[in-house]
Amino acid sequence: MFDALPPDATRMTDWEWTKFEPYYNDLAQRSLDADNVEEFLADWTTLSQLVDEVHSRLHVAVTVNTADKEAETNYHRFLDEIYPPGADAEQKLKKKFLDTGLQPPGFDMPLLRMRTEADIFREENIPLKTRERKLANEYDKIMGAQTVEWDGKEVTIQGLRPVFQEPDRHLREKAWRLARQRQMQDREAISSLWKELLAVRLEPAANAGFGDYRSFRWKELQRFDYSPEDCKSFHNAIENVVAPAATKVYERRRRRLGLETLRPWDLDVDPLGRPPLKPFSDTTELQAKTSTIFHNVDPQLGAFFDTMIEEGLLDLENRKNKAPGGYCTDFAAIRRPFIFMNAVGLHDDVQTLLHESGHCFHVFEKTRLPYYQQLDVGMEFAEVASMAMELLAAPYLGESEGGFYSDSDARRARLEHLERSILFWPYMAVVDAFQHWVYENTSESADPGACDAQWLALCERFLPDVDWTGLQEERMSIWQRQLHILVVPFYYVEYGLAQLGAVQVWSNALKDRAGAVAAYRRALAIGGTVPLPDLYAAAGANLAFDEQTLKSAVDLMENTIDSLDKD
Repeated sequence: MFDALPPDATRMTDWEWTKFEPYYNDLAQRSLDADNVEEFLADWTTLSQLVDEVHSRLHVAVTVNTADKEAETNYHRFLDEIYPPGADAEQKLKKKFLDTGLQPPGFDMPLLRMRTEADIFREENIPLKTRERKLANEYDKIMGAQTVEWDGKEVTIQGLRPVFQEPDRHLREKAWRLARQRQMQDREAISSLWKELLAVRLEPAANAGFGDYRSFRWKELQRFDYSPEDCKSFHNAIENVVAPAATKVYERRRRRLGLETLRPWDLDVDPLGRPPLKPFSDTTELQAKTSTIFHNVDPQLGAFFDTMIEEGLLDLENRKNKAPGGYCTDFAAIRRPFIFMNAVGLHDDVQTLLHESGHCFHVFEKTRLPYYQQLDVGMEFAEVASMAMELLAAPYLGESEGGFYSDSDARRARLEHLERSILFWPYMAVVDAFQHWVYENTSESADPGACDAQWLALCERFLPDVDWTGLQEERMSIWQRQLHILVVPFYYVEYGLAQLGAVQVWSNALKDRAGAVAAYRRALAIGGTVPLPDLYAAAGANLAFDEQTLKSAVDLMENTIDSLDKD
């Protein structure tokens, strides 16, 4: 029967549930034992990957053009008509498999994930999850429609980013205020959306028998190896270890700019008055030079990236009505990744492409595993794949290595990346601590005004070095522009943990580059077959929340910054 399935998911994007259902019924009705478990898993994998890819392609379509009504209709149709019965059918297959007691090789973690998913599954939660996805799509539409007029042209908010690097401070301030003014126009709309999102999240937790959303979400995110208290310990470690390092970064910038205080529009400009780095003129050049960099890191990784180019799996340039941000998704049936981002000609775009390509390499490496159920990797390690790639690729940014820059500009780019990495940890702590507060105080956090106040308090705790005088409204509203808070709750601490893992991988590479890259690739190829600490160990790192590990990482980063700054 499974021979009749289409060879790729693009032929299935308009399928109704009645076309998927017979395949699920076939699997549900089969006998299942040790003799046929491999065939069963192979067929289940084929079906699940096709459905997964249909969903991914429909989601990509609504992000590449948030104004595409047909794409939105198709995506919503999937969420309304395919996702609910599909989730129910998958749940029944998981229960069927678990009831057999079978434990195929490499299935310890997949079985743990299945048991967890089965424990929290409630059929009445399916329409609530559909509603949440639709609200997330509404958020993308709001953000994707934000444009301003600059130099007589309509540009996106992200399209103003190059101006924030201009030496002319008055110009930077003008652009910054224009962007914030446009974003503030959507405050009421996002506040209204927030209330709906919060309400629609709390109900599934209650339906599944949880006393609070965070406990439910911890299970949903399959966080088996650390607790909310570990996250709070990490926040404290960041406050004690990283915040002083961040203050030094800000103070060096303030001094070099010759300013009394740093304002928000002073954070992206080069502190020595140099013009913005201009790494590429168009996305074709961005792709070509990035390919060369990856070939220098590892020939196979370079070949993976070349496949992305050849098969049209990159959508890189910024444009109107494109959803904000960047992501890597995968087309599961063809076992290929896809990168979405908003390049405007800055070094940030290079970093984003290096980052998302790390996710791509993860897809290429882990999809050599035979079964779909083995591929699910916690974001805590998936982000090691991306953040470590930024650091492993950094030595090849110079033109002498086929990259983007002169030797001096390559050093500048590396220094800026390390400084921003240090500055990221305190911001990450703000975002994660904010989310803990939100879901520990749901009556209070249903009021966007209370969210504003809490965000401001956390900024003052972790990010005290920038002068926001007269800009209180703009500062307290930043949480509304942090996509993860609105769209992917509790997904952010992963970046902080992964950055700490990535610095450890980089530290290993400074001693043995080939060995560190080989360990990195081996860890990616493990997929989701071992626990999170074992994945870190395979890559040559530790999953850590403590001050000592964090201090070792910060010391290496600061020493490298000092070295690059002297060259």
